[in-house]
Amino acid sequence: MQTLLLWDEKLEKRLLTEALQALGLAVRHETDLEHAFEDWGNRPASLILMAQRLSEPEQAVYTIRRHSVAPLILLLNPVGEDRHFNLLDSGADMVLERPYSTRLFLGYVKVFMRRAETVLSDSLPVVKEEKVRLDPSRHVVQVGDGTKHRLSQLEFRLLHTLMVHRNQVLSTDTIVEHVWGYTGEGHRDLVRGLVNRLRSKIEVNRRAPEYIHTVPGIGYSFQSQSDGDDGPPAKQTQGNLASRTINRQGLKD
Repeated sequence: MQTLLLWDEKLEKRLLTEALQALGLAVRHETDLEHAFEDWGNRPASLILMAQRLSEPEQAVYTIRRHSVAPLILLLNPVGEDRHFNLLDSGADMVLERPYSTRLFLGYVKVFMRRAETVLSDSLPVVKEEKVRLDPSRHVVQVGDGTKHRLSQLEFRLLHTLMVHRNQVLSTDTIVEHVWGYTGEGHRDLVRGLVNRLRSKIEVNRRAPEYIHTVPGIGYSFQSQSDGDDGPPAKQTQGNLASRTINRQGLKD
């Protein structure tokens, strides 16, 4: 299991590395957040640990969640209850304030390790709609007889969610909850960027998408022409659209 450790203090880096390696984890070290994700598709991590002293940790969480849904533990100086809550609401899985117990820290890491071992993509069946075939075991998508494209974890989760709910409009909040695993406001840019990356792999023309359609002011939909729809959801009447919109509680509005 690979762990990404973001650090800025040598002693803490050494202590954390030794503790994680004692659990049998491989540890990759980075000091620059953007650089850490430049080759994320080839070097993903199953756990992210941020031990940097940042003035705006919320921005770091936002950047991390643009690339990964891996469990994220923040080790910070005391931040207060309100900010602690906001960091969790923004996408962090755990916030530990210094000074922290190494024993408890490793106990929490073990919890995330067990959780990671029980979530297996290969337990999901292959999803196929019209020309699009998604293989969960390999995170590979193929359109027709064209090139097979490897998907990142986030791209896979988005496409799988949209295809399972084909011809239904998923709100932005619902997509955030299904793909990133949490709820929160202000993440439309995250979803928009991920949709654009996914479209570049399955659409012939991203400006005139055939499969992933934008429904202005609501969300997105994977359109399956085999079910007899006459056009993309954005062109349907508001009444029909509202009856097929899925909110984040999984109910049709």
